[in-house]
Amino acid sequence: MAIDVIFQIAVLIMSVVIHEVSHGYVANSLGDPTARLEGRLSLNPIRHLDPFGSILVPIVTSLSGFTFGWAKPVPYNPYNLRNGRRGEVMVALAGPLSNIIIALFFGLLIRFMAAGDFANMGAFGQIAAIITITNLVLAIFNLVPIPPLDGSKILFGILPETQIGPFRAFLERYGFALVLVFIFFLWQFVSPLIGFLFALLTGLHF
Repeated sequence: MAIDVIFQIAVLIMSVVIHEVSHGYVANSLGDPTARLEGRLSLNPIRHLDPFGSILVPIVTSLSGFTFGWAKPVPYNPYNLRNGRRGEVMVALAGPLSNIIIALFFGLLIRFMAAGDFANMGAFGQIAAIITITNLVLAIFNLVPIPPLDGSKILFGILPETQIGPFRAFLERYGFALVLVFIFFLWQFVSPLIGFLFALLTGLHF
């Protein structure tokens, strides 16, 4: 059991590291070198670990039956980005998109290797399933339009600036509390989507 928890935490950490590095790479490609100059365009997890979000929270949540956590956000300066607000949307999308790509790769790997029977894949099937589910959760959760999640940056970048002033101020002021409300009261309505997408990718039931 302890080994399973450690592995789930390791998968989570690497997935959130890839998520954050993707933000940094896109920002760098759009003209902002902040993440590169701070040494954050690296897959070395040590550079991205947050003692609370990458260690304590994953351990506690794993003992509660699910694994949740985050890495230190990769810094970027939106004023350096080409394409203005469009650039901010592209940077925000990069993180969830990286998780979607990982989920697609391992999900389709399960589909083609399992041949309709999960047992055909043995231990590798369990590993691939954990990676697929973890990255689906990260992608969907981060697309929720509540600050500081990526979905809020995408929303703010799409809506006309003249229409989002008070709305954005409200969300940014109460963002942390709203995220907690979402996790504890609303996630249960979103989580079935994880099972649906997992089945869609793998051909197997969650």
